[in-house]
Amino acid sequence: MPRIHVDRPLLLLQLISNLGRERFASGGISLLFHLSRRAVLLCSAFLAFPAHAEEAASSKTADDGSADHILVIASRQEDPAPGSTAVVTQTELENARVFNVNEALRKVPGLVVRDEEGIGLRPNIGVRGLQPTRSTKILLLEDGIPLTYSPYGDNASYYHPPIDRFASIEVIKGSGQILYGPHTVGAVINYVTPDVPETLGGHFKAAVGNRGYYDLTGSIGGPLGSDAGINLIVNRKESDGARDNLHSAVTDANLKFQAQLGEAHSLTVRASLYDENSKQTYSGLTLAEYQFDPRYNPFVNDRFNTRRYGISATHGWQVTDDLKLSTSAFYSYFDRNWWRQSSNSSQRPSDASDPACGAPVILPNGVPSMPNLSTGCGTEGRLRTYNVYGLEPRLVWSPAWGQVDAGLRIQHETQDRRQFNADTPGGRTAGPGPNSGIKELSDRRITALSGYVQVRVDLGDVSVTPGVRVENIRYKREDGLTGLAGKTTITEVIPGIGASWKVGEDAILFAGVHRGFSPPGVADIITATGGTLDLDAERSWNFEIGARFRPARGLFVEATAFRLDFDNQVIPGSIAAGNPAGAVNAGKSLHQGLELLATGNSRDAGWTDGWAIEGRVAWTWLADAKFTADRCEALAGAVAVAPCDAGEVNVRGRRLPYAPEHTLSATLGLSAGTVHAEVEYVHVSSQFGDNLNTVAISANGQRGRIPAYGIWNAAVNFEVSDRFTLFTTVKNVANKVYIVDLLRGILPGSPRLIQAGVTAKF
Repeated sequence: MPRIHVDRPLLLLQLISNLGRERFASGGISLLFHLSRRAVLLCSAFLAFPAHAEEAASSKTADDGSADHILVIASRQEDPAPGSTAVVTQTELENARVFNVNEALRKVPGLVVRDEEGIGLRPNIGVRGLQPTRSTKILLLEDGIPLTYSPYGDNASYYHPPIDRFASIEVIKGSGQILYGPHTVGAVINYVTPDVPETLGGHFKAAVGNRGYYDLTGSIGGPLGSDAGINLIVNRKESDGARDNLHSAVTDANLKFQAQLGEAHSLTVRASLYDENSKQTYSGLTLAEYQFDPRYNPFVNDRFNTRRYGISATHGWQVTDDLKLSTSAFYSYFDRNWWRQSSNSSQRPSDASDPACGAPVILPNGVPSMPNLSTGCGTEGRLRTYNVYGLEPRLVWSPAWGQVDAGLRIQHETQDRRQFNADTPGGRTAGPGPNSGIKELSDRRITALSGYVQVRVDLGDVSVTPGVRVENIRYKREDGLTGLAGKTTITEVIPGIGASWKVGEDAILFAGVHRGFSPPGVADIITATGGTLDLDAERSWNFEIGARFRPARGLFVEATAFRLDFDNQVIPGSIAAGNPAGAVNAGKSLHQGLELLATGNSRDAGWTDGWAIEGRVAWTWLADAKFTADRCEALAGAVAVAPCDAGEVNVRGRRLPYAPEHTLSATLGLSAGTVHAEVEYVHVSSQFGDNLNTVAISANGQRGRIPAYGIWNAAVNFEVSDRFTLFTTVKNVANKVYIVDLLRGILPGSPRLIQAGVTAKF
């Protein structure tokens, strides 16, 4: 559908941008990067695996440069990006009948996606050994617009739209990240919503399953006259999740309007609404509780309610044939109320000395558990409201010798953070009891101004792409209980350079280096008393070398070696992790390894006629993810000096937590006539849940080694006619019991999920 054009860029907001100037920070580059012969042999062994060819997908992976996309590739083989990229197409999402976004992202090498509540509402996405908690190292976009509710001040994924909203997913892990920022240490993930249909029509999906699951998704759209169109997607789903006493109910709506006005101007307007009313706990289990019943959950009074509104407008101006200006204005409102009786498995729900909490419950196996929380302590309300305003013009010039991308972004964020403690377990407002009342009343504001330019110079078959990004971030925090306030400013220069070399018609070699940067959140850098914390921004040098190629007809491979060398890695804080005050500077660390993405199709290869065997392999070998500087740690907390005191351990050389050595997602499918069936195997090797690399899981379930696990998924689609398709899917076919997280106590992975449904087009 053509885009709408208007005479000049829309202005959704006006923000003051007289930001303070600071000395630009920079650092030297020390490149020590090589690929061992053994690694080359491993890659070579995987290349022969046949998989579904992405370049042969029924729909193209990206368009010709609209603002919705961060990748501009008609086929993966022609991808000019100077670094590793990945695309999960709409066809792949539909064939697998993915249950949530976690399933979809596991198809991308380098990503580790940790389940939490069992329905994918709050994904924990890690990349190349980085801490996955709340996806804080990832920049999430939707149609190129920031998706997280506070990317600068609190980049945590307590909200995520359902996978049903999206048509495809794009991932950038190389130096191209500096075009988006501010987080460039891990990856950029862009969710692409469907374009407006060229003819009036719609789509409907209905599915039901065990554990109280149902999913209803409907869309309708089409042209409004000859030069405009609209598309509406509405989703409603419910599920009882991965544990007892859980239930999630989500309603999501997304409206997209596109039009063309004249020869040179276009406009895309997007509006979304997300509403969640869930019975969700924050805490995990003790070891004894998990051994009694992995699905056990005593937190019967916990509730999570959230609502998000978002609106954005992108104006496109085709100034000349090779010059385009896109200007995006965006706003989002996010409100979250989480009432909970405990924040981790060793905390009592309220004041531990309060006799109202009651005596421990003795489980049927004789193990003591939490008090009877249905009649015991009250609940704590962690209440948050966020507003994000932004304006970003982006210029793309495509002369004969290459391409220039340049732009500016001004973004303003507000955070209203409150904590109310209630007297009764079902209470939702503060009361007069000894542990009740207002415990936090904080106002936080962030104003960020960034600029970036990236230039690709084509020299025959070789392209060189240098670039730089500058971030200036101003923080302010006011405490409503004390009246104290504080403020500070960070300025950072983020350089990068990449290169690609087209070797014949079937191969592209690429390499790159860029500065990884992730700013601290407001609470991590300004204290409640107005002072500043000694918490640095996260900085690294990220290196890549790899190749995209077709070893044979119908096969596609991308193999990448990577190295992330951190000057300072920040470990998120929690009582469970032994640092309740907040995040901590973990110091130097090193991540390096290999990634492989292999896809292919037997019909495209000429091996079969009329039917096809298809497959996809995403494999990551994280050879190293370790502390590389002295750092002392004890069960009670960490200190930053060595030699270590009694009871402390120097963690230098130890593996970082939540950094499994191997992850694998392998899919094998069969398409024959009106039937498509596929099976998927997902493997995650063992990983540590703490910096000390404790082996045995502790009694409180917050430290130890998480055992390796592998699960099987299966899906079958039967096309009844051009308009109707029946499908069924089984997740975790063997009903394997496994652990996914220890941060706040033991969290189990999802049990067997059986679902069936129908899709209809009209």
